[in-house]
Amino acid sequence: MRHTAASKTLALLAMLLPLAASAHTGVDGGLHHGFTTGFLHPLTGADHLAAMVAVGLWSALAARRAWPDLLWAPLAFAGMLLAGALMGLAGVQLPAVEPMIAASLLVLGLLVATRIHLPAVVAMAIVGVFAVFHGVAHGHELASEEGAGLTLAGMVCATVLLHAAGIAVGWALRHANAWLPRIAGAAVVGLGATLLAQAI
Repeated sequence: MRHTAASKTLALLAMLLPLAASAHTGVDGGLHHGFTTGFLHPLTGADHLAAMVAVGLWSALAARRAWPDLLWAPLAFAGMLLAGALMGLAGVQLPAVEPMIAASLLVLGLLVATRIHLPAVVAMAIVGVFAVFHGVAHGHELASEEGAGLTLAGMVCATVLLHAAGIAVGWALRHANAWLPRIAGAAVVGLGATLLAQAI
């Protein structure tokens, strides 16, 4: 069981790193925007993919109870991601969007590595603030596209599924060797540091 969980975790991390160069613009390859494109969009950027999976990982690793501790942070992230995307579609500008997205990976990676348990309100506030910046970035990209509503619906569905994938892996790792979550967290931190260096 532990070897299977470790293999899945390492495979997931291996998929994240090569995507760093295609985090945002142009990754849709000219596809028509709609639900399917929105669903695929979070999967095409390492920053968003890593953040969404990390939220689920941390929720599972730090949870004291399966219910409702597993859900607070993922629900906050998905909800505030949608709010941020709607802000971006409306033309709202926030400062330092890319640095904040990179910083979110640093923080989430540290939370995964340390498995620290935080009160639900604090956990929701932390991931919610970062989710707004992820959402604004998506909203700006979609602002000039038709059918943005369907695209956002697909994006939120993909976000929820990525959270669920992170929760599943994190739950499997709860009783695995302690170094496995630390490696996963360190990989997210490393990605965040790389993106932050590029953004500043």
